[in-house]
Amino acid sequence: MTELTGPHRFQMDDWLSCAPFEQLLHMQIIEASEGNATLEMPFLLEFAQGSGLMHGGALVSLADTAVVMAIKSMIPARTHFVTVSLATDFLRAVKQGVVTARAKATHQGGDKWMGEASVFDEEGRVVVEFSSLFRVLEVL
Repeated sequence: MTELTGPHRFQMDDWLSCAPFEQLLHMQIIEASEGNATLEMPFLLEFAQGSGLMHGGALVSLADTAVVMAIKSMIPARTHFVTVSLATDFLRAVKQGVVTARAKATHQGGDKWMGEASVFDEEGRVVVEFSSLFRVLEVL
């Protein structure tokens, strides 16, 4: 059973690319440069919660990943960093379409990075506001 539960080793195609979990959610990086990132994700049936709306966890994953890509656009490749804390406000339900996350990252000094993201539905309405704190663990 351990081969199924890790540890897992894999090589990403590029520093600014989606990891297996993000690929599972069909995320696509539209842009990532100079501390900003835009990602998209379709609302597939597998991402629905019990009443047919897009699951909040999927939306948070998109926002978090957008911030990660914004940070990656500013730090050396292969730097290890993690989400330390996050806050999410759900403003509107998503019923269909493609959602878009726009993120901005800022260095807070030392090993700390702050990120903010807004997630929009296909009509351009904000559905999620997200903020997070990241910590750099190691620069390889």
